[in-house]
Amino acid sequence: MKTLKTQVAIIGAGPSGLLLGQLLHNAGIDTLILERQPPDYVLGRIRAGVLEQGMVELLRQAGVGQRMDAEGLVHTGFELALDGRRVHIDLQALTGGKTVTIYGQTEVTRDLMAARRDAGAQTIYEAGNVIPHGMKTAEPFVTFDKDGETYRLDCDYIAGCDGFHGVARQSIPADCLKVFERVYPFGWLGILADTPPVHEELVYARHERGFALCSMRSPTRTRYYLQVPAQDKVEDWSDQRFWDELKSRLPTALAASLVTGPSIEKSIAPLRSFVVEPMQYGRMFLVGDAAHIVPPTGAKGLNLAASDVSTLFNILLKVYREGRMDLLEKYSEVCLRRVWKAERFSWWMTSMLHRFDEHDAFSQRISESELAYFLDSEAGRKTIAENYVGLPYEAIE
Repeated sequence: MKTLKTQVAIIGAGPSGLLLGQLLHNAGIDTLILERQPPDYVLGRIRAGVLEQGMVELLRQAGVGQRMDAEGLVHTGFELALDGRRVHIDLQALTGGKTVTIYGQTEVTRDLMAARRDAGAQTIYEAGNVIPHGMKTAEPFVTFDKDGETYRLDCDYIAGCDGFHGVARQSIPADCLKVFERVYPFGWLGILADTPPVHEELVYARHERGFALCSMRSPTRTRYYLQVPAQDKVEDWSDQRFWDELKSRLPTALAASLVTGPSIEKSIAPLRSFVVEPMQYGRMFLVGDAAHIVPPTGAKGLNLAASDVSTLFNILLKVYREGRMDLLEKYSEVCLRRVWKAERFSWWMTSMLHRFDEHDAFSQRISESELAYFLDSEAGRKTIAENYVGLPYEAIE
């Protein structure tokens, strides 16, 4: 068995692992990233594209914001279409100038990959049988296989950035974790198309036939979603059926201006809310989807991962520079305060905008009244806006 050594071993080369690695590298802290998939597979994942202001600033801090600033679309608001009625949420005016940026997760990952390569920092792709060990000791390590050989990676700390199905969380004894979960009875059918956006801002539509979202990746590439039953299959949905259904759920003026075209990607994502507590086990820290999942309705998944990264980076910075070992035990509680607020907002957006077949007439009216209560007052719209642009990151003292 060959032995390697680093300060922080990072499992997972998605955006959270790469972002943490870049921040630590820039601070002079050695990292090695292990990823079970090849780079092209990682870049092939079609995911989120709405970045909170906090994540935008974190990417700039990591030195990878140049292309985002040049090509990203800054949005000062978004629109709600409620059974034909259109309501504008002016994010900038309601939050004292904050905005969101439309820039695809694939592009964030591409930028971070390039920065890590240029920095000469090591990422080992197609690493098999990755297993963390000794997390409760002062000398944790990770074993993995590569090209027919087994390696041992000695480290000070392990960051589990390997997603919901990754090995990091599964390596923690089940009786040490408390799981909170809600699975929704529908999914999102999403397509990517090289067509101009139907509207200059994102449109979240509630309709008796179900929810729809009009999003975008650029001025020439769009991402649209439809609420569909959980049991639906992608093969059930031709492009024509998708476009016809989307038009039926949009206000008349928007439907009339919708430009359709062949899909270049089509998939169905299940919706769930999921949190594990705590988000750490000894010297291993769970980051992003390894610890929590949110429904995509509030655009919080990638952004929550970024706030976890910020928290862990700032703690490790103080550990290495100031010897503040006491901060290690604060990671989970700091992260979870923000996680649960984002879970609440994502659950709320999902509950307000989707059709639930099991709702009776009373529940339906309550939902409509709840949404009207928020939208009909500036205080309510401000609450929506400040959650959408992202709650502030907690300082590490």
